[in-house]
Amino acid sequence: MNDLATPQAAVSQDDINAAVWAACDTFRGTVDPSIYKDYVLTMLFLKYVSDVWQDHYDHYKAQYGDHPELIAEMLKNERFVLPASASFYALHALRHTPGNGERIDKALHAIEEANLGKLRDVFQDISFNSNKLGDEQQKNDILRHLLEDFAKPELNLRESRVGQLDVIGNAYEFLIKNFASTSGKKAGEFYTPPEVSTLMARLMDPQPGDEICDPTCGSGSLLMKCGRLIRQRTGARKYALYGQEAIGSTWALAKMNMFLHGEDNHRIEWGDTIRNPKLLDAGASSTTLKHFDIVVANPPFSLEKWGFEGAEADKFSRFRRGLPPRTKGDYAFILHMVETMKPGSGRMAVVVPHGVLFRGAAEGRIRQKLIEENLLDVVIGLPEKLFYGTGIPAAVLVLRKHKADDKVLFIDASRDFEAGKNQNVLREADLQRILDTAAARQPVARYAHLATPAEIAENDFNLNIPRYVDTFEEEAEIDLMAVRREREQLKAELARLEAQMDAYLKELGYE
Repeated sequence: MNDLATPQAAVSQDDINAAVWAACDTFRGTVDPSIYKDYVLTMLFLKYVSDVWQDHYDHYKAQYGDHPELIAEMLKNERFVLPASASFYALHALRHTPGNGERIDKALHAIEEANLGKLRDVFQDISFNSNKLGDEQQKNDILRHLLEDFAKPELNLRESRVGQLDVIGNAYEFLIKNFASTSGKKAGEFYTPPEVSTLMARLMDPQPGDEICDPTCGSGSLLMKCGRLIRQRTGARKYALYGQEAIGSTWALAKMNMFLHGEDNHRIEWGDTIRNPKLLDAGASSTTLKHFDIVVANPPFSLEKWGFEGAEADKFSRFRRGLPPRTKGDYAFILHMVETMKPGSGRMAVVVPHGVLFRGAAEGRIRQKLIEENLLDVVIGLPEKLFYGTGIPAAVLVLRKHKADDKVLFIDASRDFEAGKNQNVLREADLQRILDTAAARQPVARYAHLATPAEIAENDFNLNIPRYVDTFEEEAEIDLMAVRREREQLKAELARLEAQMDAYLKELGYE
């Protein structure tokens, strides 16, 4: 074993975040952030598993001394297995010799093979030996620098140094957020702003024993927010996380993210949720979708090629309320989520573009059926510029299998935020106001309205928030007589001042 990273004093989250972000300098100016994020995040994962393995090895060695067979037996109980040749330290030791890319790829493959139950296919979409990093010499040089960056004392990720496991998971989330804010539109595919995922998790009020699903899970942050709420309340991981992600590299991010956060009770599938849903009921035939207590998602906005061609013959009957438009997949995801809510406890929260609230034709008919079935619970309008890669405002829809009444609560939260240079942010007070209003389920002047089914029907099932929440503030009436009196007073004051000025000029000898 290697002593490259020796134990140090405890470290703060900010220290690790800063050190990992600085490691990205190796790529800046050479490789696009949308590409190099996968390399940096994967290297963080490799360094973490190597440091934890080393930490535990040293602990067992101190405990059992010269009994390598006993130490080896103890290490079999670890959450993962790390082949000696696949450790970060082995790669770092050979960094000055040609073939860094090939060696790292082989190491990742060996780790996957040794941990197939948890890491099967996770590294298949990432290749450090890719020509994306330049020719052989440039690639070898870049990867040498990357190995040296992660070997710095600041990135000693041993448990004996960093303490809580989430310190590493949080660094991973920090990196994903920063890549999202610098990568433009592409970033929205794998990351939901933290305050929005916090809002959705708190709206869902996850309870111990809940099965929680995100059918478009991205990097998994929204799922983990729900799980974290349960842990904060109970101190236990009594829940199960499920997800599906269509993009291979993003699915791999989610798997590594779950692992780094200690979320072992998860099932994240790779595939297109609409065309090929993978989360099926194991106890029934393959034509039955698995049902969940909570379903949350930030699906791609108005996806053009969502799978319209096969939707009419969908074997899961998800589109029996109507076929979404060929070039807008928003309701395809909504209908999938509705179909996967548990009959008793099922509830869901989904981020949608505002068009979902008012577009007509097929979408209008689907919307009408969801309302007539009394599934729609709350419509929340969010501020603009919250999401990476788009400035448009979005809304959150909350649907429930069992509602307290037959009404729909509309909340206009679009004016409550802190303005940022590129992104706006929901503050804790803004989140709490939404949550309190949703819980109270009462009208609030210029902020919330509780609409009856008849009222919504009168509006032709159009859910555009300004139809229900009047945010117009009347300007105070102008008292013209008072203005005239003030004008007369000012004219008199001006005449007095001019007379006084004339007197001063006269005294000074000016006529």
